[in-house]
Amino acid sequence: MTYCVGLCVDEGIVMLSDTRTNAGLDNISSFSKMFVAEVPGERALVLMTAGNLAVTQTVWNLLQQGVWLDGQQRRLETVPDMFHAARLVGAAVRQVQQMDGPALLAQGFAFECSLLLGGQVAGGPPRLYLVYSAGNFIEATEDTPFLQIGEHKYGKPILDRVLNMGTSLSEGVALTLISMDSTIRSNLSVGLPLDLAVIRRDALAVGTRKRITEEDAYYRAIREGWAGALREAYLNLPKPDFPAV
Repeated sequence: MTYCVGLCVDEGIVMLSDTRTNAGLDNISSFSKMFVAEVPGERALVLMTAGNLAVTQTVWNLLQQGVWLDGQQRRLETVPDMFHAARLVGAAVRQVQQMDGPALLAQGFAFECSLLLGGQVAGGPPRLYLVYSAGNFIEATEDTPFLQIGEHKYGKPILDRVLNMGTSLSEGVALTLISMDSTIRSNLSVGLPLDLAVIRRDALAVGTRKRITEEDAYYRAIREGWAGALREAYLNLPKPDFPAV
């Protein structure tokens, strides 16, 4: 399993993924699930993946080679806008499903993958999409400016309560790290190190790309500060005014 989360706010895009893969209790490895397609000054896109690792790696390799869309072979570096980028990722997923889906099914495995695509192409706004295993997709909106894939339930409450379009990129980084830490604490199939990418609106380049390990001072401060704040909030809650036993 994995956990990836993306935010699309007024200031830009924040993307965060873990690196743990789990093929059984005694077969745990680390693989990056974040990929970048960038033409500085013209576009910056980040793709994060969850699901069958062989499937998602093949999707990325196809995207690097080129995928046919609307009668043309395209790459993320050549599509005209973010909507076409999401369509291209969907087309790559469907192509892999046609190639490998029957063999997976014959071995008793479902074709499973989901992908987050965030970024900006010159002439358009920052956008964030979730692409499903059928190749169709949804987009983050002002009402819900975040999307998640993988083991998302533990990291969702903080985003629901706090995040909005006016959240700054620095606040967004802190929120995604809190969301990730909550997931890591509650699910052994999600783990460090983490991959972080930040794209500021109209910068048309990935401004921050960072590998976060257990030794990262900022991550430790976020993890310990959030745990301490939760304990303090709990202790300060009013006690029940009725018999509790």
